[in-house]
Formats: sequence, structure tokens, C-alpha cells
Amino acid sequence: MASSSSSFASDSQYCPRWKYDVFLSFRGEDTRKTFTSHLYEGLKNRGIFTFQDDKRLEQGDSISGELLKAIEESQVALVIFSKNYATSRWCLNELVKIMECKEVNGQIVIPVFYDVYPSEVRHQTESFAEAFSKHESKYTDDIEGMQKVKRWRTALSAAADLKGCNVHGRIESDCIGELVDDVSSKLCKTSSSYLLQDIVGIDTHLEKVKSLLEMETNDVRVLGIWGMGGVGKTTLARAVFDTLSPQFQGASFLADVKETNTNEMHSLQNILLSELLREDKKYVNDKEKGKRLMAHRLRFMKVLVVLDDINHHDHLEYLAGDLGWFGSGSRIIATTRNKQIIGKNNVVYEVTTLPEHHAIQLFNHYAFKDEAPDEHIKKLALEVVSHAKGLPLALRLWGILLHNKDTTMWREVVDMIKRESSPDIVKNLKISFEGLQDKEKTIFLDIACFFRGKDKDYTIEILKSYDLDARIRLHDLIEKSLVFISKYDTIQMHDLIQDMGRYVVTMQKNSGQPSRLWNIEDLEDVLINNIGTMEVEAIWCTYFEAHQKPCFSKEAMKNMKKLRILCIRWYGSTPQRDSKDGSIEYLSNNLCWFYSLECSRKISSSSDSNCHDDSIEYLSNNLCWFVWHDYPWKLLPENFKPRRLVYLELQESSLHHLWTETKQFPSLRRIDLSHSKSLKRTPEFKGMPNLEYLDLMYCTSLEEVHPSLKYCKKLIQLNLYCCTSLERFPYVNVESLESLNLIYCSSLEKFPEISGIMKQGTARKIMMSYSGIRELPLSFFDLQPHLTKLHLNDMKILVSLASSICKWKGLVKLDVSNCSKLESLPEEIGDLENLEELDA
Repeated sequence: MASSSSSFASDSQYCPRWKYDVFLSFRGEDTRKTFTSHLYEGLKNRGIFTFQDDKRLEQGDSISGELLKAIEESQVALVIFSKNYATSRWCLNELVKIMECKEVNGQIVIPVFYDVYPSEVRHQTESFAEAFSKHESKYTDDIEGMQKVKRWRTALSAAADLKGCNVHGRIESDCIGELVDDVSSKLCKTSSSYLLQDIVGIDTHLEKVKSLLEMETNDVRVLGIWGMGGVGKTTLARAVFDTLSPQFQGASFLADVKETNTNEMHSLQNILLSELLREDKKYVNDKEKGKRLMAHRLRFMKVLVVLDDINHHDHLEYLAGDLGWFGSGSRIIATTRNKQIIGKNNVVYEVTTLPEHHAIQLFNHYAFKDEAPDEHIKKLALEVVSHAKGLPLALRLWGILLHNKDTTMWREVVDMIKRESSPDIVKNLKISFEGLQDKEKTIFLDIACFFRGKDKDYTIEILKSYDLDARIRLHDLIEKSLVFISKYDTIQMHDLIQDMGRYVVTMQKNSGQPSRLWNIEDLEDVLINNIGTMEVEAIWCTYFEAHQKPCFSKEAMKNMKKLRILCIRWYGSTPQRDSKDGSIEYLSNNLCWFYSLECSRKISSSSDSNCHDDSIEYLSNNLCWFVWHDYPWKLLPENFKPRRLVYLELQESSLHHLWTETKQFPSLRRIDLSHSKSLKRTPEFKGMPNLEYLDLMYCTSLEEVHPSLKYCKKLIQLNLYCCTSLERFPYVNVESLESLNLIYCSSLEKFPEISGIMKQGTARKIMMSYSGIRELPLSFFDLQPHLTKLHLNDMKILVSLASSICKWKGLVKLDVSNCSKLESLPEEIGDLENLEELDA
């Protein structure tokens, strides 16, 4: 009767054709109660499923069918050669069968030389010679018997030539330990090849992880395996564990650690101790006691521990909190979606999504198995692979979903995959979202709905307007594998991560509490039917035809007290306004970003009879980014005082002026009123100390720039290109100014007075081409040595240049071409030693 041990080293999912891990072949009278029994226990304790014939009689030539089948179904055969091994025809027939299985089935054979030398077995000398002398005497006149003897000799010689273990003269316990390690290693190497179906290219990953673990060193190391959900972290960790565990005195793989409450850490400590010490018992009922016991019991053991899917600092703290808990050479591996948990002092290996060729290979494995699809289905398969963006979880689930589907069903299922979020994928990825703090969730959902693909710094400025710690939170989202920064410095996330984020918002909408809206249908549901308007935080819509334009009443936004972002973007022909007077009655006081971007044909306020005469009734004073191209009113509301406003972009507006009184905008960095052809004057700037960009390009009715602009010390760019009606521009502050554009300011006769002193270190340029400026003030020539480019071409009434311009040592380019009244250049113009380009 055979006995067996339970196994975790060889799992049926990896090696389905093997029933047993090991078959033990031995001479019972020599080793049953000594070496073989100890070896069997060692294999059993390691979890190696071993067949041992406990009641072998070893009489006669015939081996039972049960025993032959056990040999065939064993992945490894351990043959223990002892002095009397060859006296047993039973043992010799076993060996012949084992060597046949080696050739036919790829069975691994490991010879063990117990109290004999390999040469005795190989050449059948000493006790083996005596045994064969008796066998040959028995079969002297039996041709078939002598052929059997020949097969025995061949099998012995072949087995003795294999790499094995020589116990002769050594400590038996050492030999048993080596054998168990060797068997375990061989089993793991075989089983790991089956992981290829779970993560293509695993060999590359394994080699990189092994390199980072530096197995040749004796210090204790922690390695983090980090990546987004579904990318293959657990599969890789399992492969590493199966491959390397034979090199350790103890090994434990704790799966799904995140599922254990941090208050129940002692339960994981008990599992860890049981597996490492190979004792099935409950050690502690308190996690603090568990820490002390682990430090005491494991400090001299070389162990391999895998903590799979940790999501809290306590998981490392109570399961591997101190490297001193473990013996020399120990390795701790932790998989996580949150890089911060691993700690800065530990090495981290990032698992990224699959490249396209590997993604195709993985998907094809699940979708087609060994079948060859037709060309039409191949094209559909590529659509699915493209949609998965290299995420193994999606490739596997969608491959299984499409397996055995006919051509018609393929098209329908592929369309469904593109249209709808997969519940299993969302469930997996949503784990990362649920672990975020509330403010992190807000920023994540804003990125998923609105900011993906936007410039990082640009987005951070917007986010900081309502969360001062936005840069830190963005960093945390990166560390938690939810977003990443592209090589172009834009904020990006995986398509399926974005789908998950939008799914969260859609579920809010379905429960009557929408927080963000980004398509026309949802916007109309909320605005027309007044569904959940109290919960709306952001609206961002794009439509392409006039008939798609959302219709809403004046009061539609009145209840949106939480509204932070409003973006209504469209491309197409000029839309028709639906309200009778062209106005919106109410916009939330909590609006943080109001954005309506770029129509291909812009509304002209002067020609639009439906344009409101004054202003929109209300705009939120919590607005942080206000961008509304084609703003249709002449003014902004008098009560509009958004102290958190960062960006004000009202391109192509119908504005005549913004407001009439002094207002405080301490956060405002950008004003863009370009192409607002009815704008007559700028606002008062004294309350805008942080203004950096002012764009008034093509404001053709603009007559005056308010003199308070001199208080804007941080102004970097000022664009007045083609402000053809501009007459008064008294002051400009140049402390931070990098670019001033006065091209085609044909009514401007005098350059503004200079206020402030230019800072060192930045290239500056001033462009006055085609302007009406007659003369430059003396303060203008104080700009040296900072100015690098000066464009004065086509200034038809410019008469002269002061000789002091020749002191501008930093000037690189000077263009005075086509200045018809400019008679000559200063004689000292040659003193401009850095001048590279002179157009005159």
C-alpha cells in the first residue's frame, strides 16, 4: 500500500500529467527503516507528493500493475542503490521501467548511492557482481532470461552515469537535505514553464528579479514588485517563489494579504510561522506577540517570504518589520499597487503592461488555444488587443470570453467590449481607487474625466487652486499605479483605469448623485430634468452639430452649489442660442473651473441680435479656471470676485470690458481675451499681483491698457498683437517680462514707460514691427544688458535710434528693416559684440 504527502510545491494547474512528484525505488531490507524512511519524511515535510511502496515484498520478477502505473505517473524517480539492491529482481525491473520512463516521458531520475560507490553500480562490481553472477547462473539456458539480465545491466550503467548523490562516508541528514532541495528545485523548474500561459515573457521578468535579489549575497533583502492591478504581479511573484524556494530552509507565500484586516495580523503571523517552521499549530493571538515570536524563532533561518498584494504599512510592519527577524540570506518579496508601502530603502521592480507582440500572444492563447483563426477574426482580435493596452487581466478575460465564438458573435462581443466596462476588470482596478483618501479620489476622478493628456504643470496649477497639496496627491497617485507622467510631461493613465474612474462617476449618476458630466445625454438628463443637480461638481461636454447642443433653462444651474468645473466645448457651425435673451440666469458660487472651448465659427456679438446687453447674472466666486470662448455678454457680473481664480480665458468674447471697479484676484496667473473685438479697455490690474500672462491679441477695439499694469511685477508675456485701436499704454513692468508684442499696434505712437528692473538670466524680446511708435522713451534704453531680440521693422514713422542702444551687450538680433524714415544707425553699432543678426 502506498502513502503520500500533501503538496504545495507541485500544483496540478502547472503539471496536470503527473500524479506523484516522486517515486522512491529502494531495497527494503537495506534502507526501509533508516535512510529511506528519513528521506520520505524530508520530502513529505517539504510538501512533495511522494509514492513509497510501504509493503513491498520484492519477491519474484513480476511487478504489480499498480506499481508500474505509479512509476509512469511520477515526475521524479529517486533510486537508492544499496549493497543488496541488485539481488532483487523486483528492484532491477523497477529500474528498467524507470529508465524507460526517462526516455519516453521525460521523467527525472536521481540516483542515490547508499553505502556503495557509483563505479560499483556502473560496472556491476563488488556486491553487484556477486548478484549478477547468481542471476546469470539462473538464466544460463534461458535466452529470454539472459536478455532481461542484459537490460538490467544497461539500466544500472545508465542510471549510474546520471548526476546524483553519494551518501557513502557522509552525514546522512546532510545528504537528505541536499536531495530534498534538489528534488524541489527540479519540480519548480518544470512547473514554472507552465506559467507562460499567464504572463508571456516571464523568463525576462524572472532574470531581472533574480538580479535585483542578488541571491549570492548573505544579507537580508526586501524586494517590492509594483504595478497596476491586473498587470501580473502575483503571477510573477509565484514564479519567483516556485523557482527560488528550494534554496531556502523555509518558504511561505501569503496570498491576498490585503484581505486581512490589520487588526487580524496575528492570523497571518500564525500561517507564516507554521509554513516556515513546518509545524501545524497556532502560535499567537496578538500581533505584537507575533512580532516578538517571529524575531525569536526565525532569526537563524534562511527563509523566502512572499507577501502578495499588500496595501497597508502594517502588512510589512507585522510580517517583515525588521530584517533582523530573519537569518542570513533571507529574501522578502512584497507585491503591491502602492509603491510607498515598500519604503524608500528597499528595491522596487515595476511590472509594466505587455508590449504589443506579447499581448497578441497572450490573447491568442486564451481566445484560440491551438486553433488558427480566419483573417476576419484576426483583425477583430487586434482590435481587442489594442483596447486592452497590454493589460494581462483584460487580455485573459476577453480571450476567454471570445473563445469558441463564431464570426458573427465576435463582432458583437468586440463592440460590447469597447462600449461597456467589464465588471471583473472594474472590480479588480477599483480596489486601488477604494484605497484612496477623499481628496485623492477627487483629483483621480478629475484626471479620469477631464485632465488625462494635459500638461502636468498646467494641470497641477488648476488642481492647486482648490487643493494646495495637489502636487503631493498627484505624486501619491503615481506611486499607487493609477496615473503616470509621459515622456512629454503630460498626465496619463491606462485606458482601463480611466474607464474604471468614469464607471465610478456613472454609478453615482445612476444613483441620482452625479458628480461629473462629460457627454450631452447626461448633461441633458441633469439640466432638463433637474436630476441630482446638488451633487454636480464638474461638467465637460463636447458636441459637433448644432442640434446636439444641450438645451437648458435659465435656472438649470441654480442648485449646483458644488459645481467646480464647467466646460462646454463644441466644433461645427455657429450654434443657435435657446434662451430668449441669450443669458444664463445662475451659475454656482462653488464653480472652480468654467471652460467652453473653440468653435470653428465664432459668434460675433455685434451681429448677434440675441446677445444679452449686459452680463451673465452670476458666476461663482470659487471659480479657479474660467475659460469660455465666445462669451456672449458685454460684461462679467459685478459680484464676480473669485479669489481662487487662476486662469481667465475668454477668447472671441463679446466683452466691452470686464468690470468697472477694483477687484482682488490674488491667484490669477493668466488672462486671455484674444480676438475679443469689442473690448475697449482692460480691467484695473492692481489686485492681480501674480499675473504672468496677458494676451490681448486682435482686440481691435481696445483703446487703453490700464496704467495699473505697472504693479504686475511677475508679468512674463504681454501680447498686444494687432490691437489697431490702442492709443494709450502708459506703463509696463519689466521685472519678469520675457516677451512684449506690439506688432501692428498702428495707433500707438509712444512706447510705454518702463517700470521695474529686469531680472538676470532669461532671454528677452520686444517686437514693435508695423507699429505707429514714433519714439522710444529714455527708460527703454535702461533695459540693457538684458534684452536679446529687438524687432523694429516696418515702423514707417520711426525717425532715429539713440546711440545708447549700442551699449546693449546682450543684443543678439536687431531688425530695423523697412523703417522708411530711419535715416541711419548709430555709428557705434559695431560695438554690439554679441550681435548675430542685423536686418536694416
